[in-house]
Amino acid sequence: MANYYPPVGFHFRVVFSGIGDSDVDSRFQSVSGLSMELETESVKEGGENRYEHVLPVRSKFPVLILKRGLVSNSDLLKKWCNDAFQSLTIKPVDITVSLLNEEHEPLMTWNIKHAWPKKWSLSDLDAQKSELAIESFELQYHYFTLQ
Repeated sequence: MANYYPPVGFHFRVVFSGIGDSDVDSRFQSVSGLSMELETESVKEGGENRYEHVLPVRSKFPVLILKRGLVSNSDLLKKWCNDAFQSLTIKPVDITVSLLNEEHEPLMTWNIKHAWPKKWSLSDLDAQKSELAIESFELQYHYFTLQ
């Protein structure tokens, strides 16, 4: 424990399973939306005016957002998104996000289940700025498990 350092947040891997014949390893600059929350319901009890009972209802998971520089060599991922947006052929896939250590081994892994593209967007194109073109994928999913 004396040599333990908290992991860095910039060394991670995103792998799509179920797009094409093999896993698609995609390089992203950021991943957000890895959180879970319990939805609650308030119940008022007759005769008790000091508080309301707050009861858990179900788990809730936000949209997963993946961002990266616009690349031209990710044909399988682009085809998967185009099929969803152009012809409404939505094929849910599983995604694995792994936080890696200095040996490139997973420290933590999020197994995201039943993800499908909800939105694709491109950053603004502006001739007055020297910035990369960034594409964003917003993915809806059922839930994730943490390992």
